[in-house]
Order: sequence, then C-alpha cells, then structure tokens
Amino acid sequence: MKITFDYTPEQIELVKAMASKNRDTAYEAQAALAVLIQPMLAEVISQAPVLSNLFTEIRYNADDNVSIPLDLYYDVTDEDYVEVWSQTQAGGLPTSQVLPTMSEMKMHTYSLDTAVSFDKKYAQKSRLDVVGKTMTRVAQEILLKQNSMSANVIMTALANATTNSKKHVQRTQNSGNFVLQDLNEILTLAKRILTSWYGGSPESRGKGITDLIVSPEIVEKIRSMAYNPINTTTGPLGGTSAEGIVAPDEMRMSIFRNAGIPEFYGISIMEFNEFGVGQSFNSVFDTAAGSTQYTDATGGGSAVFDGASEEILVGIDRTRDSLLKAVAVDEDDGVFSLAVDDQWSVRQGKIGWYGGLEEGRTCLDDRALVGKII
Repeated sequence: MKITFDYTPEQIELVKAMASKNRDTAYEAQAALAVLIQPMLAEVISQAPVLSNLFTEIRYNADDNVSIPLDLYYDVTDEDYVEVWSQTQAGGLPTSQVLPTMSEMKMHTYSLDTAVSFDKKYAQKSRLDVVGKTMTRVAQEILLKQNSMSANVIMTALANATTNSKKHVQRTQNSGNFVLQDLNEILTLAKRILTSWYGGSPESRGKGITDLIVSPEIVEKIRSMAYNPINTTTGPLGGTSAEGIVAPDEMRMSIFRNAGIPEFYGISIMEFNEFGVGQSFNSVFDTAAGSTQYTDATGGGSAVFDGASEEILVGIDRTRDSLLKAVAVDEDDGVFSLAVDDQWSVRQGKIGWYGGLEEGRTCLDDRALVGKII
C-alpha cells in the first residue's frame, strides 16, 4: 500500500501553508488536507486485500445503535439454531450468544483510532513524499487493528463450530503435509455442514468453499504438486503398493505457469503471512481451540491443536451472509474521520492529525467456515 501526492502547484502551496507561522493559516491548511485525504483513506482501508475485508459491510448512522434482524437471514425457528460469535470491545475475546431466529440482535461496536505527526520542516520544504508516507501509516495502523479484530472473530467461531455432530475443523491424515486429498476432504466437509433447513440437500449445490486462507508454506506445498506424486491410495484390484502418480499434465503446467497460485481447484487462494506455525493468527486459533479434540476425515487421529508444530487452513464460503461488519457513518456520509491534532505548540515544531472509525464485527452463521489442521 502506498499513498502518494502529485507535485502540483496547488498541493505544494497547501503543504507549505501547513508550516506557516500564522496559526490560523496553518490550521486551515491542515484541516483542508484532512478533508481531502479522508475519502481516499476510507477507500484504501475498505479495498485492501486483507483478512478484515472478508467481512460484508453494513452501514449505520453514527448516533444510532446498530442491530441485525436475524429472522431475515434464516428460514428456521429452532431456538438453538443460530450461534453468533460477537466481539464486544476492541481486542476482546469473542463470546457465543445463542438466539432464536425471530429476534433482533444488537451489535456492539468499538472505536479504532490512530494519530500521526511529522516535523514542520518537511512541510516548509514541500516534502509531499513525507505527507504521503504519513497518511499511508494512518491506513496501515487501522488495517492492522482491523485484521486483529477479524482474526479473533473468525478463529473463535471456527474453533468452536459444530454442525450435524461434525466439527468444522479436520486434521490431515498425513501430519505436516497438504495434498489434493486434503482439499477434497474439506470440500466434502463443507457440503455435509451446509444442509437445507430440515437437514437435507440444499436448493443450490455449490462447492461450499469460495476462498482458502493459507500460509506461504501451504502455497509452497500446492506449487510442489507440479512435480510431486499426488495419489494416496494403493493400486487397483487389491494392489499392495501405492505407485507415485503425478498430477495430469494440464494441471501441472497450469501450476508451473501460475507460480503465485491465485486460484486452485476453482477456489481462490488467499496467502497471509500471519498464518503458519508460530504466527499470530495461528496462535489466535490455538487459544480459541483450547482443549478441543480434532480428528481427521475418517474420525481417527484425535488430538488437541498444537500451534507450536501445527497450522490451520481456513475455508470460507463468501456466498453466504455470514461475516458482517457494521461501520458508523457520520452526517457527511463519511466512514473514516481525520482531524487536525492541535496538541503541538510552536516550540515543538510538529504537524499532526488523529482519526479513526467505529465498527463492530460478527459471524452470523459459522457454517460458512471450515478448517484443516496440517
């Protein structure tokens, strides 16, 4: 992510004015830049390819209390059918709240704030690159906090999800390895979880997963399918050995041509450095899972998740209205607010801004989430 300013005469003069010895002139210039940059920052934050933007945005008035009418999202009336995982404060642990579907759920929201500053001498010298870097830092800090909030909700919901007596998380049969069979198993798990309201076949049968969130190490294992055997069963007609069979030539060539692997098996691959053994989101799942025992697809290999030696792969069905984020909108239809930070005196020689947004995140239906322990 990079926010830059064009070196136009107007923008150069605006930046110079921020360093004016006239306090009113300097304040007005800083306020004008804040108004100019607010929409850009809001767009960057909402479109960045990060975990937090897997949530569907719903907007509400800043002076209102946001709520979700659950009966519009579900067709059943069983009291214990909807299990909602919601976060009540920034950095807090999401809690489960079981609600009847004929109910209105109030969402808790919280503020995500940031404050930045730089030396006034850079404005005097028309250093637009410094201003751009400062605004980039504003967006980065908000995105970092949003990612943490999102991971808390997703990992907590996934770690504790159970549907039709099936946990939403399975183990691979070969620890530390990820092959086509593991992807095939998680697709089947998603279909078993996603049933109609009476427990049968749904009206529309899709893959059950639209996106896989993985670590760079998992993407490495997918790339290796171009040259490693992919079969896991023995030979036909009672054969006793499993010969090394490679993937079809067309599939291997596709992997060779697309080293980045943006899509695999018709599923979008999202690669995050926070996933993987010992990484931050992996640790969040480890904490949320606690002492829960997870098995492989056959029901064997039951064990507690160990974040020090294992990693979690997350599958999401983004066609379902499951992951929602409520964002407050001010009277000017703005999502992100940025204001002049007037704490600096003339002697300190600083220029700064502070800003943020108010939001809340929730997982309405944990059936949209599945996972694989590797």
